[in-house]
Amino acid sequence: MNKNKVSVVTLGCSKNTVDSERLMRQLQLNSIAMTDNPEDAQTLVINTCGFIEAAKEESINTILNAVALKNERKLNKVIVAGCLSERYKDDLIKEIPEVDFYFGTEEYEGIVKELGGELKYNLLGERFISTPSHTAYLKISEGCDHPCSFCAIPIMRGKHKSKPIEELVNEAEYLAANNTKELVIIAQDTTDYGKDLYGKKSLALLLRELSNIDNIEWIRIMYAYPSRFPTDVIEEIASNQKICNYIDIPLQHISDKVLRSMRRGISSNQTRKVLQNIRETVPDIALRTTLLVGYPNESEKEFKELYEFVKETQFDKVGTFTFSVEDNTASYILGDTVPQKIKEERKDILMEIQKEISSNKNSEFVGKKLKVLVEAVEGDFYIGRSYRDAPEVDGEVLILKKNAKLKTGEFYNVLVNDFNEYDLFGELII
Repeated sequence: MNKNKVSVVTLGCSKNTVDSERLMRQLQLNSIAMTDNPEDAQTLVINTCGFIEAAKEESINTILNAVALKNERKLNKVIVAGCLSERYKDDLIKEIPEVDFYFGTEEYEGIVKELGGELKYNLLGERFISTPSHTAYLKISEGCDHPCSFCAIPIMRGKHKSKPIEELVNEAEYLAANNTKELVIIAQDTTDYGKDLYGKKSLALLLRELSNIDNIEWIRIMYAYPSRFPTDVIEEIASNQKICNYIDIPLQHISDKVLRSMRRGISSNQTRKVLQNIRETVPDIALRTTLLVGYPNESEKEFKELYEFVKETQFDKVGTFTFSVEDNTASYILGDTVPQKIKEERKDILMEIQKEISSNKNSEFVGKKLKVLVEAVEGDFYIGRSYRDAPEVDGEVLILKKNAKLKTGEFYNVLVNDFNEYDLFGELII
């Protein structure tokens, strides 16, 4: 064990990844040695997630494993930060006192000082990139103003706070100078961007500014809230060649009864109109959504409505998760009325129909050319992604290595010649 090294473990979503990267850059500039191997560290910093029950369990188990290493004298110090710590700090101090320090979601200064450094305020968007350098997440705002009944994010992250355009451009320029070619735009709600700073939603303006940066070839939009969706964003996707024809728009449900109880601020009919407008404006757009099953007032009738909606809409990508009761949220008083077995069955049913939809969608690309960003080499294949695939959550494009010498982090034209439920297969176009 090297007694001078710090390891940062990141749990949860891509927003946490960006937080950890900012922290690690602070440590780097303070000449604090780091390692990605906890077994080679003196201090372990755990950036936790507290969004749903499964995420909380993972965070707790990671903390307990770290404490066990400390008790075995394989670690000297355990620091816990992030969403779980923000939400349950007092309880955690009581239940796991072996942790040396607990910090919230944005308490970088306390962590850096505890590790013997001083917070650098003039970084101009500098980060320690932990993802493959050709792809980076750009977090454009923090917090959320939506009152969704099932969601604890406002409790952990506070109200919506946009980052100024000039700061985001500086950060993106830093990323581009360090080989980033794809920016993945993230926030709790990307479509609310700018309303607090500029008096109106300004994501389209931000996208235009980012697209002027040399070396950035793809800009991808995630976590776009469907209610009061800004139409100028769709127009920007349609007209701006650097913006991927892809959008992640978490709908959660389609039943009016469930949507009202969830406090989503949108009806079933309005949801359909938003999706229709997107597809009419950008005909070849790849639509991704997230759905929540097992909400307390979701009967078989409401679930069937959701199932039929998925069949009807033919999303390119779908993620599904099950409802869990969250303290201090509006849905807490509703209890947890749908048995977990039923929730899992509903989740499986949706994913099974989506598997069929995805296979049919993929079959349509056989014989077509796609621009692919190569990311890795595995066995006989180069592994890449097309505009249809966000990192970590979507499918891949597999290119046979035979007669091809490709570099990771570079774009290539690929002819698709086969498919399965989630991935495409192709050969390099020379």
